[in-house]
Amino acid sequence: MRQTLRAAALALVATLAVSAFAQSAATATVSQPVPPEALRLHDFFQMPVGPKGLVISERLRQLQGRQVRITGYVVQQEVATLGQFLLTPRPVLMSQHADGEADDLPPATVFVRLDADQQDWAVAHARGLVEVTGTLEVGRQEERDGRVSWFRIQLAPEAIRGMNRFEVTQYLHSLQHTH
Repeated sequence: MRQTLRAAALALVATLAVSAFAQSAATATVSQPVPPEALRLHDFFQMPVGPKGLVISERLRQLQGRQVRITGYVVQQEVATLGQFLLTPRPVLMSQHADGEADDLPPATVFVRLDADQQDWAVAHARGLVEVTGTLEVGRQEERDGRVSWFRIQLAPEAIRGMNRFEVTQYLHSLQHTH
């Protein structure tokens, strides 16, 4: 119970389309920052699927290391992983205790990482689509929990914020009433 309340108190709200660039009012000749590239989770793999199975699309490989903007669903987990959350093309409920490693995560699951100073923060599940902006990383990597990720987005520190007391109360209330 205490861990649940602590996780809820540390719960975060993902902001929509956070820009990583700050505009300088001091200089009139400042060049405009390059806007993040819009990316769809459905564009991660070459289509149609061939005899080699899923192959990462060339467009996704070209966006490696660049700012991207992507929309998806936050995976609802029984126990949130501190410092990150998962984004998928469809709503997913993970039952870690019942299913263990046999989950239903789609191949285009993105591990969204919080800033290094926010590694002890838990992200509250958000219903519906959310949009995140961050730096894309593509390639196989083993995560702290033993899972293997192929796609990661690193968020800027200002991309998320802590909930105030009213928001935490509303969030806990919404968990009890799913209407």
